Amino acid sequence: MSASSPSNGNLLLADHPILIAHRGASGERPEHTIASYTLAIEQGADFIEPDLVLTKDGILVARHENEISTTTDVADHPEFASRMTTKVIDRHSVKGWFTEDFTLAELKTLRAKERLPKLRPANTAYDGQFTIPTFDEIIALAQSKSKETGREIGIYPETKHPSYFAAIGLPHEGPMLAALEGAGFTQKDDPVFIQSFEVGNLIALSSKTGLRLIQLVDADGGPADRPETTYAHMLSDDGLKDIARYAAGIGPAKDLIIRRTLLGALDGSTGLVARCHAAGLEVHPWTFRAENFFLPLGLRNGINPRSTGDLAEEIRLFLAEGIDGLFCDFPGIARAVIDKSL
Repeated sequence: MSASSPSNGNLLLADHPILIAHRGASGERPEHTIASYTLAIEQGADFIEPDLVLTKDGILVARHENEISTTTDVADHPEFASRMTTKVIDRHSVKGWFTEDFTLAELKTLRAKERLPKLRPANTAYDGQFTIPTFDEIIALAQSKSKETGREIGIYPETKHPSYFAAIGLPHEGPMLAALEGAGFTQKDDPVFIQSFEVGNLIALSSKTGLRLIQLVDADGGPADRPETTYAHMLSDDGLKDIARYAAGIGPAKDLIIRRTLLGALDGSTGLVARCHAAGLEVHPWTFRAENFFLPLGLRNGINPRSTGDLAEEIRLFLAEGIDGLFCDFPGIARAVIDKSL
């Protein structure tokens, strides 16, 4: 089985955990660029994942956040200097430049840069080379590569800050569903998952589309649109039953599956995967990264935070928990581990 060819060309019939390229091959190219997504597909990703935010003219684009100073060269553009501002996003004060203050044409004059230059200095060689892609461009890439490779490449979009965007008159749902429907994606059997850390937009989407929905959950806090709710409560048995009413699965922070000690070593299963499966939910944890900075203590290589440790072993341990998929910045490594586990 080659690294570029998962075990089954049809994701609906796949007999392996799905590999979701987290913002593309973001460990090796600046995230959320066509170059990053293309490399991820070449390395065998089953799904490519864009975080979606909106422009002033209502176009969906892929950025980790709507504040773009850490992922683009906007600060180097004097014509946009006056647009630096401070906003409250999900109850947090954020200063910078925001996609909703730019038209798509203006955003296309910017160029992407590496978000984590201290941890991924090699990626800075690509700074200034790539534009910000639209959701339509990402869908087109996936469909083109599906035809080219003979295997189905799925789309796994995340709605970023959906209640914030809805409040300023730029809701995700309309343009996102229109783009997906235009590509022929409407049913649960289609190669699409839609994810969100919020709850209300997923519940609303569940009545508007047959596409599969994923409730993201973090190890702390709670959904921005439900301040009275915590993720911990959502992961109770009753909470999982509630999620199963509108979603096909959860995307948990990986520490919710295998605990870590205070020193950062892996410390045993939480049993979450089994409880989710009992509730009829799939489990797609995030995020698997190769650098020591992100790895558990026993899998690090030396003390340099940017050195590469044993990501493959971490993935093997999580596959043994029975997960149904995983988000990874280094899809080539994950592909080899998943294929070898079959």
